[in-house]
Amino acid sequence: MTSDTLAPVALSNHGPRLSPIVAGAWRMGEWGMNVEQRVRWIEQCLDLGITSFDHADIYGGYTVERLFGEALAAQPSLRSRMQLVTKCGIKLVSERRPGHAIKSYDTSRAHVLASVDESLRALHTDHIDLLLIHRPDALMDPDELAHTFEGLRAAGKVLHFGVSNHTPSQLALLNNRIGLATNQIELSPLHLNALTDGTLDQCLDLGIRPMIWSPLAGGRLFKAGDEAAQRVRTVLEALGRQHQVSVATMAYAWILRHPSRPVPITGSQRLEALQEALAALSLPLAAEDWYRVLEASLGRSVA
Repeated sequence: MTSDTLAPVALSNHGPRLSPIVAGAWRMGEWGMNVEQRVRWIEQCLDLGITSFDHADIYGGYTVERLFGEALAAQPSLRSRMQLVTKCGIKLVSERRPGHAIKSYDTSRAHVLASVDESLRALHTDHIDLLLIHRPDALMDPDELAHTFEGLRAAGKVLHFGVSNHTPSQLALLNNRIGLATNQIELSPLHLNALTDGTLDQCLDLGIRPMIWSPLAGGRLFKAGDEAAQRVRTVLEALGRQHQVSVATMAYAWILRHPSRPVPITGSQRLEALQEALAALSLPLAAEDWYRVLEASLGRSVA
């Protein structure tokens, strides 16, 4: 793998430069790592060339940002070597958020400002590189939210902004008021909605790279007894033998083949899993092979 392959990529004209593979920390609370082990995991990601880390305030029941931040507090020099992405806007009922009476979505100025300040404290940082609105809020006031973003940028608390899980019309509503960096969406060989609902078309049209969560379908790709997963896995295994890589690497290569130039997010603490994702960056996938995977997922020829 060349240094060019691992070079940071610009998400858009309005976005930060992230590593082409992003380390997802959402399961960190399940990893059972002490502070020293968390520091070492971060260092190993950085050594591999993965410099961007994806968070959300709600991950681990509002605990993961704090766990990651404890590692940064223990080794402050790591912060200058990385980009931090986090999300807000979902309100979960939790003992850690006693003011939340019902699960809901909130993009009000008060909630976004409070969420950013809490994330900054938890992560032990003075700024967030990229803040995303986690889910669409039916009550979003796009003018108010754009003004809130502008204030956060002026204060130096957040450098760039985007959305997650938004439809094309929802993204456009906000993007018309303030330039957004990305739409973080679900895409995998077993989750194809973004290919047909206009989401990836919009990314291409606006020149923004989508960030991709659950690129391995949350582990479903390897689940026994799932007929669609078995069909896709059979094709990926055959392609993997041809390219001498794993099924996981082929799944990442399938995502990366899309011309919107996606940026996948991993979800594992295992270095081998991170290396499998990185290996896909230099793996060319023929268009017909891409369609073979699609056909297997659909269970039929394309229409």
